[in-house]
Amino acid sequence: MRGTLHRAAGSSGDFLVLTHGAGGNANAALLVALAEEFASAGISVLRCDLPYRQRRPHGPPSPASAKEDQEGLHRAIALMKGQFSGRAFLGGSSYGGRQSSLLAASHQDLVEGLLLLSYPLHPPGKPSQLRTAHFSELRTPSLFVSGTRDVFGTIVELQAAIKLIPARTQLVEIEGAAHGLSKPGKGAPIADLVRQKLIDFFGK
Repeated sequence: MRGTLHRAAGSSGDFLVLTHGAGGNANAALLVALAEEFASAGISVLRCDLPYRQRRPHGPPSPASAKEDQEGLHRAIALMKGQFSGRAFLGGSSYGGRQSSLLAASHQDLVEGLLLLSYPLHPPGKPSQLRTAHFSELRTPSLFVSGTRDVFGTIVELQAAIKLIPARTQLVEIEGAAHGLSKPGKGAPIADLVRQKLIDFFGK
């Protein structure tokens, strides 16, 4: 995997593998801010590019690359477990979060928790095409963070969908935020809020 390690000073050994959405990369501003926030809170972060993004710098992933992207995340977790002895967390924005959840559903003891940012519940304007077939197999506690203006899934739709998951879940709403958690105007920094919500949900 290709990425940037944010090593926490005085860490408990907990770590997070964090990846990007379909159109982005590991240098997305939100991911950088999150990695810095978590590292300051004692959680080391590997902010990484998925295999499809390593092959080409622009453009969306192909459906055929999904398994390879999941395998890349699996390798990243193994790499981090070789360096850190605490709890393992996995997550990402949109496509990256979806691949994280698919990997966790098929490898149920791989990580202690998921952080799913702007989960792409369905394509915009196509609410019947739900991306939840694996939710009933997901045994990993999962923290969802989504904006109230996200066209990939409304808050109400997400609330219904996560009931399919037979594990502890929580949905954090970001008022006024669109897909990718972009948000106009001022307010509490989203990265700071997500850090606190993750600590509250999973404990220290």
